[in-house]
Amino acid sequence: MAPVGAPTAAFFDLDKTIIAKSSVLAFNKPFQAGGLISRRAALRSAYAQFVFMVGGADHDQVERMRQFMSQLTAGWDVATVREIVADTLHNVVDPLVYDEAVRLIEEHHAAGRDVVIVSTSGSEVVEPIGFMLGADRVIATRLEVQNGRYTGEIDYYAYADEKANAIRRMAAEVGYDLDSSFGYSDSLTDLPMLEAVGHPHVVNPDKELRRIAASRGWPVLTFSKPVTLRSRIHLPPPKPTLAALAVGGAVAVGAAVWVGAKRRQLGA
Repeated sequence: MAPVGAPTAAFFDLDKTIIAKSSVLAFNKPFQAGGLISRRAALRSAYAQFVFMVGGADHDQVERMRQFMSQLTAGWDVATVREIVADTLHNVVDPLVYDEAVRLIEEHHAAGRDVVIVSTSGSEVVEPIGFMLGADRVIATRLEVQNGRYTGEIDYYAYADEKANAIRRMAAEVGYDLDSSFGYSDSLTDLPMLEAVGHPHVVNPDKELRRIAASRGWPVLTFSKPVTLRSRIHLPPPKPTLAALAVGGAVAVGAAVWVGAKRRQLGA
C-alpha cells in the first residue's frame, strides 16, 4: 500500500485514445511518398492494418509481419533518425487528437497528477508526441541499437501484459499510488493496464471491452471531437521535408497485427 499523500498519475494509451486514429494509417502514405518504403512494403503495411481492424491473424502471419516491419529499420543511423523526427514530426503526421483527451490531460495536471503515455508504438514517435501533449513520462516500445544504428530487432516491446508491468515498475520507482491513479484505453489488449489502476476508464470501446467495463462498473467515455494537435497546442513551425518516421511506424504496424491476433484470442 502506498503511503498517505503519495503522488498519483493518469496513464493514457495513445492510438485511438488520444490520437483519433491508428498511427499506422498516418505513416503509410508518407513512407511511400518519401521513398522510405517501397510500394510492396506499403501494401504489406496496409494488409497489416486490415488484419488489425478485422482481428484475424494466425501466429505465423503475426510473426512474419512483425519481423518484416521491425527489420525495415535495420541499419538506420539513430542520431540522424532522431534529428529528422524532431524536425518533421508535426508536418508529416500532424495527428488528430481528441479534444476530450487533451482536456482530460489538462484536468489531471490541474489536479496535481502526472500524465503518462503508454504506447506500443516506437519511442522515437511516442516521446515527441508526449512532449507536445505535456506528458510527464512515456512508456513505449524501443528498438535495439548497436554502434549507433538500429539492428532491426525489438529491444523492449510495450504490449499487453508488459504495459501493466511497466506501470508497476514506474510506480515503484516514482512512488505512485496506483489504487488512486487513473487509466484510459480503447483496446481490449490493454485490459491488464486498466486493471493495474484504481480508476480505469474505457474510451470508445469495442463490444467485448464495453461488456467487461459494464460488468465491472468502469466508466465508458465517448470521444468524438477530433481536432488537429496544432489547433490545441502551440507548436513550432514545421519543416517541409519528409522524415524517417518509419522507426515509430514500423513498430506500430508490427504491433497492430499483434493486437489483432490477441484481441481475437481475448475475445474467444
